[in-house]
Amino acid sequence: MKIELSKLSTKAPKNLDKEECISKTNKIVEEIGKLHNMMYAERKHALLVIIQGMDASGKDGLIRDVFKAINPMGVSVSAFKKPTELEFAHDFLWRIHAQVPEKGMIKIFNRSHYEDILIQRVHEWIDDKTVKSRMKQINNFEEMLEENGTKILKFYLHISQEEQHERLKERMENPEKMWKYNAQDWEESKLWPKYMEAYEDAIETCSPKISWNIIPADQNWYKEYLVADKVLSTLQSLKMKYPPLKK
Repeated sequence: MKIELSKLSTKAPKNLDKEECISKTNKIVEEIGKLHNMMYAERKHALLVIIQGMDASGKDGLIRDVFKAINPMGVSVSAFKKPTELEFAHDFLWRIHAQVPEKGMIKIFNRSHYEDILIQRVHEWIDDKTVKSRMKQINNFEEMLEENGTKILKFYLHISQEEQHERLKERMENPEKMWKYNAQDWEESKLWPKYMEAYEDAIETCSPKISWNIIPADQNWYKEYLVADKVLSTLQSLKMKYPPLKK
């Protein structure tokens, strides 16, 4: 079925109790920390969490609040921006592969290899033939990681353009958030329809075996609950155990 992001809600259900949801999230976050401790001890699995979304969709805050109960030694974040000259000299997945997690670890990608078929496509820095080729390579790459013990979770933070604009304005007015302000974010927002088309294609094409989770992101408390719940259920599905005493 074709995905049309414009028809998907960016908000929580109206009858959902905010305080109750936040309470559930706090308990889930603590449980994530406990399960990761088991993952770290067992060293049989790794978890790669890919977070994509438009500017101001709340990627940084989500990472902070969902993974705060994990031992800092067991989790790390990589943010992928414009490739360096060295990275440009290699295939587009070269810099990505170097950052995937080792067994026992959780790695979070704040933006990811999907930027190479999103922003580059929207700005027409690459042609459609290259996009399709990269999508195939992404699928093969992700399937290879999963076959070797790395569980992958992909989240698209689905924010409305109206909410994005409110958050960009806040960055211009709130002294605590001015450091985040980038005038280029407004220019990118003008390309919203093209970005939505690119995301729709990526979500449809790059999920034959590792599906995307489309997360309503206008309300941070609901977004955090959905992501935390998915992370928890994924860790639980690994059926991990603490290693026995070595003799």
